[in-house]
Amino acid sequence: FAIIIRRTALQKEPLMNLIFRMLYVYLCSFFKPTLAIEKSKNALHLLVLPNDIDINLHMNNGRYLTICDLTRIDMFIRTGLAKTMLKKKWIPVISEHTMNYKRPLKLFQRYQVLMEIAGWDDRSFQMVHSFVVDGQVIAQGTSNGVIVGSHRVIPPVEVLQAIDLARTNP
Repeated sequence: FAIIIRRTALQKEPLMNLIFRMLYVYLCSFFKPTLAIEKSKNALHLLVLPNDIDINLHMNNGRYLTICDLTRIDMFIRTGLAKTMLKKKWIPVISEHTMNYKRPLKLFQRYQVLMEIAGWDDRSFQMVHSFVVDGQVIAQGTSNGVIVGSHRVIPPVEVLQAIDLARTNP
């Protein structure tokens, strides 16, 4: 029974860390300039926290993917996509993600995550996520994301039209 309690306590702690980071990004995004979704770029300035590290004492490879999620939340809010998704009951889904690691991020190291919407096709948006320290890219990932609604993938052209319509008709 004590082991179960300890495991539960340990499992909740990283979740809380992510909730606080997500709230931080959510609140800060409202005070940043709005972005056009076409070829958008954004940046988050973060710090490697104790909950981010693994047994090798550097940021866990899975945490990079979670941080990429945070860059997308910032982008959704700043482009107006978040508001459109809520209104239309759409959800974002990452259909593919790759990450290349060049150097580790160490405990309490400051870094910047840059995200760019590189383009889209008839089904998905393509994004690039770069983890940067002192101007040097230390990890970079690419992802394909889709917007899903009413049991179907919403084509990016339709998503862009919905955002434009929401901007012109608040």
